[in-house]
Amino acid sequence: MSPVAAVSDVSLSGADTSIVIVVLCIALVALVMGFMFRKEVLAASPGSGSMQEIGGAVQEGASAYLGRQFRTLAVFAVVAFVLLLALPADDMMIRIGRSAAFLFGAVFSASIGWLGMNLATAANMRVAEAARTTGRDDGMRIAFRTGGTVGMATVGLGLLGAAVVVLVYQGDAAKVLEGFGFGAALLAMFMRVGGGIFTKAADVGADLVGKVEAGIPEDDPRNAATIADNVGDNVGDCAGMAADLFESYAVTLVAALILGTAALGDQGGLTFPLVVPAIGVITAIIGVFITKARAGENGLQAINRSFYISAAIAAVASVIAAFLFLPSSLEVTAGFALQDGAGGGEQINAAVGGAVSVVIGIVLAAFILWLTGYFTGTETKPTNDVARTSLTGPATVVLSGIGVGLESAVYTAVTIAAAIFAIFTLGGGSLIVSLFFVALAGCGLLTTVGVIVAMDTFGPVSDNAQGIAEMSGDVDGEAAQILTELDAVGNTTKAITKGIAIATAVLAATALFGSYLDAILQALETAGDASGEVLQSFLVFDPRALVGVLIGGAVVFLFSGLAINAVTRAAGAIVFEVRRQFREKPGIMDYSEKPEYARVVDICTRDSLRELATPGLLAVFAPIAVGFGLGVGALAGYLAGAIGTGVLMAVFLANAGGAWDNAKKIVEDGNFGGKGTSAHEATVIGDTVGDPFKDTAGPAINPLIKVMNLVALLIAPAIIGLTYGDGANAAIRWGIALAAFAVIVAAVVVSKRRDIAIGDSEPATAVES
Repeated sequence: MSPVAAVSDVSLSGADTSIVIVVLCIALVALVMGFMFRKEVLAASPGSGSMQEIGGAVQEGASAYLGRQFRTLAVFAVVAFVLLLALPADDMMIRIGRSAAFLFGAVFSASIGWLGMNLATAANMRVAEAARTTGRDDGMRIAFRTGGTVGMATVGLGLLGAAVVVLVYQGDAAKVLEGFGFGAALLAMFMRVGGGIFTKAADVGADLVGKVEAGIPEDDPRNAATIADNVGDNVGDCAGMAADLFESYAVTLVAALILGTAALGDQGGLTFPLVVPAIGVITAIIGVFITKARAGENGLQAINRSFYISAAIAAVASVIAAFLFLPSSLEVTAGFALQDGAGGGEQINAAVGGAVSVVIGIVLAAFILWLTGYFTGTETKPTNDVARTSLTGPATVVLSGIGVGLESAVYTAVTIAAAIFAIFTLGGGSLIVSLFFVALAGCGLLTTVGVIVAMDTFGPVSDNAQGIAEMSGDVDGEAAQILTELDAVGNTTKAITKGIAIATAVLAATALFGSYLDAILQALETAGDASGEVLQSFLVFDPRALVGVLIGGAVVFLFSGLAINAVTRAAGAIVFEVRRQFREKPGIMDYSEKPEYARVVDICTRDSLRELATPGLLAVFAPIAVGFGLGVGALAGYLAGAIGTGVLMAVFLANAGGAWDNAKKIVEDGNFGGKGTSAHEATVIGDTVGDPFKDTAGPAINPLIKVMNLVALLIAPAIIGLTYGDGANAAIRWGIALAAFAVIVAAVVVSKRRDIAIGDSEPATAVES
């Protein structure tokens, strides 16, 4: 057998076809369960008239925003569809299938985001009403079942898309699924960036003018930014995170199928990567059903227990599946050989390697859950230390939060690195098999994704429920305390799921990195005798690779800076608008005049849609510029630099922001002086610094590194074709690189021309709340 086998020679046997059909049925079961959870949520009482009025305003604003965002992104989708058709492939049917799969991936990602937003905005008032009338358990159940609906849609649509493509294209499925993953990742990145800018512009503006300047409580109806803040929770945390985790799910499946086909061929390479997430569907259903707080137990303990139980069931089931579907004896060839079994290599037990890899992925998810909870939870030392620094002012709050974020990034990155290295040792020296095992670890981690999405959506639903309760004035006493508890639990679950999402992004990006190598080696078969030069350019001490590492790391910093600056500009506009309303409508403070909520929602919508283009263009065109300009070795270094820098930056931003947020809640619960004190003001400032960290720039890095890896994977054959062999054409290659670079420069220049601060305004006058 040649070192590089034709992937299209791989086909499904009768038994394999039956397995994929079963997986397809499980995907449909997930969608049915999601529908049932949704029906259960909507059956609950929507609350009083004032609750419904406020909830309706939030839902209307969120729907209007997402509608405008999708119309904007449709232009990007059409352009990407055409470009995918132009990229080389084995035949036209694969090109058409890849472009069609791109549209399905994008539509599925958008649909999950829309579902998450739409149901969350219907559930928030129902959670508030349940807390008021039937107690904590019902409120918690409604919030978690809302998340369960989105979780079922995430796993159902992801598995459905992959299974259908495998059934139709068989050996060519991996190439077609590149388009599916790219569509999901591109939409998720734009939704993450746009939703993150919207939600944090409103949140920062509301806090700075309302809490700090005017001295009124959070979610006070006199603050014109409160409705926009609640809208932002849904378009950022619900829609954005749901799309983010869906694309992680889709991209990991894509990488696992590409590498499985290359490493194992028809010995489970096309089926086992589908079986593992199918197991995850079943365990997610169990996890959602068993989530219920026991007597004397807080909500976070109940949610964590459900996560660990579902993860344990998934681990046991996946180990059994590995021994059923993977070969016990596989002959591998050390090094870059693409297809193993050529003879003369080492024998490994692929079933054991696959089982251990999946278990490592599941254990990694559980450990990241604990680690993130430790650095951001209200009951743990790091966050309480940040809260304590509020006694010495905002500067020490900011400094201590940065310290927590930096330290937590080290432990998270080292943990992920240790997991990847342990998995690598299972491959018997074969790089492709080792990378396939890394992809399986990602699939293992994502067996928990249904529960993870439920945990994440629980956060904004409970947050909005508390806001609606406070704004309506219909909830007080024990019911208000229940909502405060659920909000605190949701704040921690959001931080935890961000940590897990980062881990999934790194594993998915690492597996895609391996798929990039696969694409290079496949392309070299038709590009003449250039293998030695290309593989040397991959070595880290080759200047080309090192330059790529530096550029990849720099792009992550630039992307983060652009996102944070965008929030700064948009939040500034909100601050001035709310100040204007306080100044021009003095009756707002005594409730004789109503604020113009719609005006603030419109500003957030306009600014977030305007600002999302530059980071998005950077993500797509930077790898094109590096790849066509500096070569595939430099692009490999670029991806490595982006992954390494991306994981550290994402964890730092997410955990620093989470620690600041919960430090504020610790003070608001009456510690270190409580609300209205200088300590409280210090933590509010820390929280406003952390808002764009944890909800805009940090989470957006997850889809960023996957989008860049997918772009590299898609363009690799074209780079090889224009650089080596009969089709080499330096003029075209450099022309593409310069055009991509020009797009990046133009986008950044336009962004930098916008003022970071907007006009002048007198601060709002403090009042008695």
